[in-house]
Amino acid sequence: LYTVQEMLGRLDGLKVVIVGDVLHSRVARSNIWGFAKMGARVVLCGPATLLPLDLLRRGEQKGDHDPALASVEVDTDLDRAIRDADVVMALRLQSERQNAGFLPSLREYIRRWQVTEERLARAKDEVLVMHPGPMNEGIEISSAIAHGGNSVIEEQVTNGVAVRMALLYHLAAGGK
Repeated sequence: LYTVQEMLGRLDGLKVVIVGDVLHSRVARSNIWGFAKMGARVVLCGPATLLPLDLLRRGEQKGDHDPALASVEVDTDLDRAIRDADVVMALRLQSERQNAGFLPSLREYIRRWQVTEERLARAKDEVLVMHPGPMNEGIEISSAIAHGGNSVIEEQVTNGVAVRMALLYHLAAGGK
């Protein structure tokens, strides 16, 4: 969130597409909540088997569903989801947390959900490309995009370390 705010000057009203293994990603869950809470339009994209429908439905029966999550969209078609995106965050396939059956094949995943130059052309010209790392270049994101002019991955990682250090210091010092 800090990196997007720093680069684009706002979070409210932005379209943020999070693509990949959303189901197994702790980073994705905090970003979904954070971006939605700050007024961004969040679109989750990936194979249906890797999307956290439980997160989006959590608490509906008890009436404690977070209203910010109600605005989160799900789309399994990256070519459609990425249109007019302000931010595209690719996530690593976390095969170590998966059981068999989540993907038809790695080749199919690359064909349908890899962030490529062709796909990114559908987003806004000034789109920010993010990835929490570590990256599997050539799987979830092409090398050209990971190291291209729209990539803010290095800034994202640097800022993430600084923000976490500041928060830990604040909490350890008894801040409120």
